[in-house]
Amino acid sequence: MRYIGSKVLLLDKIKEVIDDNVNDESNIFCDIFSGTGTVARYFKEYYQVYSNDLMYFSYILQKATIENNKVPEFSKLKLIGINDPINYLETFDISYINFSDKLYFTSNNYAPNEKCNRMYVTQENANRIDFIRIKLDEWKRDNLIDEQEYSYLLACLIEGIPYVSNISGTYGAYLKKWDKRALNTIELKRLDITDNNKKNKCFNKDANELIKEIEGDILYLDPPYNSRQYVPNYHVLETIARNDYPEIYGVTGLRNYDKQKSKYCNKRYVKESFEMLIKEANFKHIVVSYSTDGLMTVDEIEKILKKYGIDSTFKLYKIPYRKYKSKHEQKTIELYELIFYIEKKQKSRPSVNNKNNKKHECNISKYKGKEKKKYIKSPLNYIGGKYKLLEQIIPMFPDKIETFIDLFAGGFNVGINVEANKVICNDYNNFIIDLFNEFNNNTEEKIIKHIEGRIDEFKLSKENEEGFKAFREYYNNTKHPLDLYTLVCYSFNYQFRFNRNFEYNNPFGRNRSQFSSVLKGNLVKFLESMHSKDIIFTCKDFIDVSFENLNGNSFIYCDPPYLITTGSYNDGNRGFKNWTETEEKMLLDYLDRVNQRGIKFALSNVFEHKGKSNEILKEWSKKYNVKYLNHDYSNSSYNTKKGKSEEVLITNY
Repeated sequence: MRYIGSKVLLLDKIKEVIDDNVNDESNIFCDIFSGTGTVARYFKEYYQVYSNDLMYFSYILQKATIENNKVPEFSKLKLIGINDPINYLETFDISYINFSDKLYFTSNNYAPNEKCNRMYVTQENANRIDFIRIKLDEWKRDNLIDEQEYSYLLACLIEGIPYVSNISGTYGAYLKKWDKRALNTIELKRLDITDNNKKNKCFNKDANELIKEIEGDILYLDPPYNSRQYVPNYHVLETIARNDYPEIYGVTGLRNYDKQKSKYCNKRYVKESFEMLIKEANFKHIVVSYSTDGLMTVDEIEKILKKYGIDSTFKLYKIPYRKYKSKHEQKTIELYELIFYIEKKQKSRPSVNNKNNKKHECNISKYKGKEKKKYIKSPLNYIGGKYKLLEQIIPMFPDKIETFIDLFAGGFNVGINVEANKVICNDYNNFIIDLFNEFNNNTEEKIIKHIEGRIDEFKLSKENEEGFKAFREYYNNTKHPLDLYTLVCYSFNYQFRFNRNFEYNNPFGRNRSQFSSVLKGNLVKFLESMHSKDIIFTCKDFIDVSFENLNGNSFIYCDPPYLITTGSYNDGNRGFKNWTETEEKMLLDYLDRVNQRGIKFALSNVFEHKGKSNEILKEWSKKYNVKYLNHDYSNSSYNTKKGKSEEVLITNY
């Protein structure tokens, strides 16, 4: 996470300062202004660690990775069938939830909607954040997770949010246009934990109050340097972490932070606060990080340290980290990161002359759940699309593929995610192939500009049915592929549907369908991948796709219309060829001939569906290998929640 004043790049230097000056058996290291816990985690390998921060979200990050010595087991969740809580939180179907309810604070206040213009996260990511945040509180309330498990999962969420936040660095402002990363789908970060076999402690207090309650050996201080208070810069994370539904105000939706204002950000109080902290510190070694552009001068810090420390032990280390030209003075100003060291006069504990700053035997604990593999999602919601099955299907494909043929490409969810030297994308639907060619032959910028131009021109929205109908008529007269895609984005269930005269006739998707930020994000990632691959697009009946020039390192994937389902591509009345037993047998014969040539294939299909059975396929499959899949299509016309559907992948390898 990007954090103001982060010490990631100075960790080795801080360690060097401690190694140079700490020559006793120091055991307890305290990071009392810990922020995101970077320094505390680093020194956890060497010492028992105390960490602290006044920000609650920072405290949660520390509690998860400092106080915990291993990734929690989540044993009670496993008893109710949730073996991988992170995967559950990321993938649970939330489409039925009404996120306009005031219960969902992020969705209503930090994502754009009818009542809010803020653009910190997309509506889709806000919905997922709210679902996760509320679910964690429910689990804790119902005693399904304990305090450590709760803090770990909440920290995983907090660490994931910045990766999809529409900001330039902090939450002091949001960008007025969507940044590419904000269009990604949020993922929780699986946090590794170091086990140092020590009882580490984390606190959520004012540093000047906490210092009166603790004692130790090494006190590391990294106070705020300037007048920028931290809450305004991280208020969104603070609010999500607390989940306390605060009163918010202003353009950015800022929470009240009177009780979290730091005196270290105030020129009037900073010196007094720093001196009181040093005076009260019951620690032998004090290490301070600061900057030459901070509110306190080098001389002021040195004077205070020497007042309560042993003069002869004082050291100052200067690390140049940036040069810039002042706008007001025509000369170069060199800026330094400063590290101070001093030994305090009063010793809180006996000194032993054995150096103890070597690494302890530590184990790294990793989250045992499934690491979410990132697959690219087609921006087309094509009937029977395989996006939700990719994590089951693609690992079953051969490791090395020279030429990959997606014989019934549809929305191209499979082909776009396959690693191959060459990809052939084939489909019988010429409208789809024309659209893919348009995607492939134009830049992302040109495509997005065209789509957004049509949206503005016809005033397309989730409510404007008349605009949709006017645009549909316009498209049916002009047939521009990008107009078809734009039209589909506002149609019912985002479906590609034509009448027998090849006119697009899908109805309006009122209050549901639109070219959303997530759909735009899917399109951008799809285009980036498409432009990086060697793809040939063909529009042929499958029987006319030749495999004569393929070899044993080639691979054919088939996802044909399913004989026993009722997708709109399979009713014979949409201007396209129907799929009957004749086509089914032709395909199976085609694959037999592919097999005889020593070419690998995989066929997606169903054995059973809503009481129907494909006996032709079952009998044919006995010659090959059958893998049974767990499927989940929430928006495919041929699959409903009623009745059993037995989805399979049939391979010849």
